[in-house]
Amino acid sequence: MAETKEKSLSNEKPKPRVRPIVRLGIFLISHSFHVSVVCCTAGVLALFLLPVLAKNTYISENALMPGSASPMLSNQHVSDGNRLVKDLTNPNSKSSETGIESHKIIAQYMLDLGAEVSFHKFHPQMNQFHPLHFFSSPDSGKIQENYSCSSYGINTVGIIRAPRGDGKEAIVLVTPYNALKSGFGEALSLGIAYSVFSLLTQVTWLAKDIIWLVADSQYGEYAAVAAWLREYQTPKFSSLSTPNAEMCPVVNNLFELKGHSISGSKFSNSFRRAGTMAAALVLKVRDQNEQFEDTISIYAEASNGQMPNLDLINVVNYLAVHRQGLRVNVEKLWSLLNSSWLKSLGEIFESLAKVAKSLYPKWKFGIPATEYVEGTATLASSLYYQALGVPTGPHGAFRDYQVDAITLEISPKFSLDKVWRNDILLRGGRLIEGVIRSVNNLLEKFHQSFFLYLLTSPSKFVSVGVYMIAFALLIAPLPMVAASLYVDANSSSNCSKGDSSTPSAITDTDEHSIAIRSWRWLNSAKLVFIVHLWGAIVSLLPYFISQIPDCSPTTSFMIWVLLSILSLLTLNSVLASPLACAKATQEKEWALVKSVTISSVFIGLGLMSVINFATAEIGALLMVPMCLLAQPLKLDVRAGTLRSFCRMICNLVLGHIAFPPAAFFLLKGMLDGFGSANVGDFWMWVESLWAWNSATYLFIGMVQLPCWVLCISILFHTC
Repeated sequence: MAETKEKSLSNEKPKPRVRPIVRLGIFLISHSFHVSVVCCTAGVLALFLLPVLAKNTYISENALMPGSASPMLSNQHVSDGNRLVKDLTNPNSKSSETGIESHKIIAQYMLDLGAEVSFHKFHPQMNQFHPLHFFSSPDSGKIQENYSCSSYGINTVGIIRAPRGDGKEAIVLVTPYNALKSGFGEALSLGIAYSVFSLLTQVTWLAKDIIWLVADSQYGEYAAVAAWLREYQTPKFSSLSTPNAEMCPVVNNLFELKGHSISGSKFSNSFRRAGTMAAALVLKVRDQNEQFEDTISIYAEASNGQMPNLDLINVVNYLAVHRQGLRVNVEKLWSLLNSSWLKSLGEIFESLAKVAKSLYPKWKFGIPATEYVEGTATLASSLYYQALGVPTGPHGAFRDYQVDAITLEISPKFSLDKVWRNDILLRGGRLIEGVIRSVNNLLEKFHQSFFLYLLTSPSKFVSVGVYMIAFALLIAPLPMVAASLYVDANSSSNCSKGDSSTPSAITDTDEHSIAIRSWRWLNSAKLVFIVHLWGAIVSLLPYFISQIPDCSPTTSFMIWVLLSILSLLTLNSVLASPLACAKATQEKEWALVKSVTISSVFIGLGLMSVINFATAEIGALLMVPMCLLAQPLKLDVRAGTLRSFCRMICNLVLGHIAFPPAAFFLLKGMLDGFGSANVGDFWMWVESLWAWNSATYLFIGMVQLPCWVLCISILFHTC
């Protein structure tokens, strides 16, 4: 007997030990509610702590060496720039209806310096929605078919060849200029650029070619720069470069005049190119005056939240503040500056910092409340413009070709009379000279500093390693809650058909029913797929609505809504919603739908964070609470507890806020006032998103809207 017992014990297999990571997963799933509350609270708190955690900017690339050399721009160069300003503001230069005289003056000044000059003619392109444009190259615009001579734009381009360069690299300086209705500020920006251009033709340290692009902004600043870049990067051999003289005699007269009047000059009818672009600066001067001091505003956001290398902004900020005495400004959400609750939150963080410093003096934590409010307003603006995915200036065209570029807008303190005009020309010219000199020192492209960052001030930033913490905390509960709902839905529906006291007696029928129940989530996955397919259809509808002639934004929006509802009903009837079929038979079907919905939202937010983090962050703030709290309202009404009542109120509020048009009107009302909101404004906003190929439009149509519809269906589920 003893031997048989020993043999039986030896034949028994030892139970496998559960790994610690599995135990942790089981613990998190079983306590998913508490984990969700902690993670979401920590994620929102981390988002508000970002201005406190911001670091001072620093220049990572040692080769830049901003301010290491004394500026060479002199009063003589300023006088040269003043002459150009006077000639451009002369009424005679604007006598022509096409602005040809102004282009001739600018080209002549460039030629006098010995630069290579050419004209680039382009047609304005229609910003028309097309679904395939989201996946195409930057050269995806559509040229107007019925163009005329008056629809031409003319860019004037001057190139200085570097005496110490090999022609493989170049720096671009852009000055938008509308010859038909230019202000004094545009002429002054050309004067600053010309003073720098005249200096660079004389220096010996230049190692990169300099391209000065005078962009014809009569059809938009971005359109002119983008057209030139398309020709520069992807040349096209068509009849547009050499138009028919009979068709456009006025435009061709510009070419013929320059070719005959200047013998042996460096003027060319063909498109001129230099090397690979190392960086680009867009220079503008505002006609309005600042009240306190001379200010320079930096605009850096490009399409889909792309940002230039932070070192480029740091060089401009350092030279402007420490060398030229200019106040550097970045965009803020001004409505937040007067927010009382934000000021109170800043005071709380300031008090906590004092307590922390008293406990440990070396711990430098916290900033003054006023600085916190300004930092939050700047951070919110940076998030907002990155999330829009629309460039904040013509510099955005360069980022489509991976060229680091920013727009600099100078706002003078006083009116631009002769004395202050010379001062702005000198200080602005020396600033541009210093930036060009720093970029000229680079032996390779910008790569040392950050490309993913958020600004809280011109001299403070939040890196990707810090702001991703807030986003990770917000979406961390999603997979755990999805797993918990799946386990709960399957376990609660396992009703035994036989004697529950004999669980070991499992028949083939029982095994078959268990297998069916384990794959029941496919019905919910089918529903989620149908709703996301509907979201894709809704995203494509504006392409057809935009073809309707003479349709106002309000009418287009109403047609869009009606077609969206009709398409949803059609899909529901044709593909037979699984939720409707399972209502009467399975109580917990809504839990499976919620589980699959949360999983799809988690995937969508994760993918969007790679494309545009700001959109993913704002989307997580709207969608994660709605997904986690979604529960049939009937269950909360039956419960009758205070907790269920609060959850029901939160679900109704979040259901209104997370609806894309409602979220838009709420944000517009907070920024501009609710009295100015109009139904057609949402269509115009969406139209601007698709015109700029913003990925935010696809996120709203294919992730946020389907998520909202699924959560609403869960709320009104008949249990």
